[in-house]
Amino acid sequence: MSTEVTQQIPADGTPAPGTGASAPRRPGRRRDGRQPPLRYRIITVSLLAVAAVYFLVPVYWLVVSSTKSSSDLFGTFGFWFHDPHPIDYLHRVLTYDDGIYVRWFANSLMYAGVGALAATLLSAAAGYALAKFPFPGREGVFNVILAGVLIPGTALALPLYLLFSEMGLANTYAAVLLPSVVSPFGVYLCRIYAAAAVPDSLLEAARIDGAGEARIFSTLGLRLMTPALVTVFLFQFVHIWNNFFLPLVMLSDSDLYPIQLGLTSWQGYADRQPELYQYTVGGAFLSVLPLMVLMGVLQRYWRTGLTEGSVKA
Repeated sequence: MSTEVTQQIPADGTPAPGTGASAPRRPGRRRDGRQPPLRYRIITVSLLAVAAVYFLVPVYWLVVSSTKSSSDLFGTFGFWFHDPHPIDYLHRVLTYDDGIYVRWFANSLMYAGVGALAATLLSAAAGYALAKFPFPGREGVFNVILAGVLIPGTALALPLYLLFSEMGLANTYAAVLLPSVVSPFGVYLCRIYAAAAVPDSLLEAARIDGAGEARIFSTLGLRLMTPALVTVFLFQFVHIWNNFFLPLVMLSDSDLYPIQLGLTSWQGYADRQPELYQYTVGGAFLSVLPLMVLMGVLQRYWRTGLTEGSVKA
């Protein structure tokens, strides 16, 4: 004789206590299964729409302006196209002055890519060590690093220039690269994330199995800290890519300029060469493309780490 056991589920969709089942909650609904009031949804969507317009309007203007000549930039409506020739104008940007813009673009990729990668690895190692290895003075070291977050980069540019001049490194690639590999915020973020996302029991199990500390860090620590490392890399990449003051102080050779400094030099000569207005706008449009691509590629790593630590064991 068989007995059927059925679970009683209330009408609101929530399982009965003690059944161990949980109904999936649709996005936008509260835990009780009901949607927020309509006025709250309207306010939320309206605020998000205003924020999206605020951030996207400058990008739209840049796209439209990159298709115009220098005369059309000042003589036509700024938010609509007028006799667009985007391929022709962008080709002129890339070929002007023997392709100097391509060199600036490559310099920026090198500064930002190498600097952000080195800063991420250094921050990961420092944050992991501060989180998982107790040693005398650890909190003091961490407090000094936190103080570094409060110091603006512009305040350090001149002392760095004097130091690099004494070392013979001024007006070289190293003058921009070396300061870029230090990220106090990255160390802070990596320490906080390592303390929360890398369990001590897992590290102890790896040590019992005979793994060395370097192998544990490279195979376990870095993998578990991936969302934090992606965040540090992206923040540092954007910071170096948009950095203007440090290259301005350190560099005098235009062949070493990054994009931001190069475009500023074009704008300075635009009064005597009006076509440089269009080249500056077209170059600015091309300069935002790597950041857009990088954001689109790396955002999936953020999503994988959004729920880290949200489930109680």
